[in-house]
Amino acid sequence: MLHLASLTYGYDPASPVLDIAAFHLPAGRHALLLGPSGSGKSTLLHLLAGILVPQAGRLDVAGTSLPSLTPRQRDSWRGRAIGLLPHQLALVPSLNVLDNVLLPAYASGQRPDPARAASLLGQLGLANKLDAYPHALSGGERQRAAIARAVVMRPQLILADEPTDNLDDAACAAVVTLMASQAMQVGASLVIASHDARVLAALPDALVLRLPRAIGPA
Repeated sequence: MLHLASLTYGYDPASPVLDIAAFHLPAGRHALLLGPSGSGKSTLLHLLAGILVPQAGRLDVAGTSLPSLTPRQRDSWRGRAIGLLPHQLALVPSLNVLDNVLLPAYASGQRPDPARAASLLGQLGLANKLDAYPHALSGGERQRAAIARAVVMRPQLILADEPTDNLDDAACAAVVTLMASQAMQVGASLVIASHDARVLAALPDALVLRLPRAIGPA
C-alpha cells in the first residue's frame, strides 16, 4: 500500500522538514504517524495524498509512484484512491450534510452516488441529518459526517489528521474504532497522524512511524 524510501521534503535541502529512510505499509494494514507538533505529520499526510511532491526519494501509494504524475494526474488519482479526514474537518457551511458527503465525487469529476452517501450517513447515525447544515450539528455529528465523506468513494487509503484532538478517553477510542471499521468496510488502509498516545492504545495492531523531532511545520 505504501512504500517510502529516502524520502525528503523541505524548502532547504540542507534542513528538510521530513527525512524518512524507509517505511512500508502492506495493503489492509493500518499505520500511525506519531510525533509532537511541528514534527512533519501533516506534511507527510499531504505527501501521501499527492497534495505535496517530495524533494527526493521514493513515494509509492496504492501502486502508483506519485512523483511521476503531473499535477492534473495527481488530482485525478487522489479522487479515486484517497479519503481525507482533515484536522479542521472542512465541512462546507453553505452545503447540507448530504451534499458535503458528495463533494469528493464532484471534485474528482466522478458520478455522485446520493444513495450510497445517504446509506453511509444512516450507518453513522445521521439518517435524520441529511438536509441539515454543519452549523446545526454537534461536534461529534460533524466528525461522523466528515468520516462518511472520507469513505464515500471507497478509497484505497484513508488519511486522518489529528482526529482525536480535544476528545475524552471514551470518545477518542470510539472515533478510532469507527474509522477503522469504516476502512474495513471499504477495504481501505488507514493512516492516522497524531500526537495523542491514546490512539496507539485504541489501534494496537497498527504499524507506527515516529517523527520525534519538531523541525518544521506540522
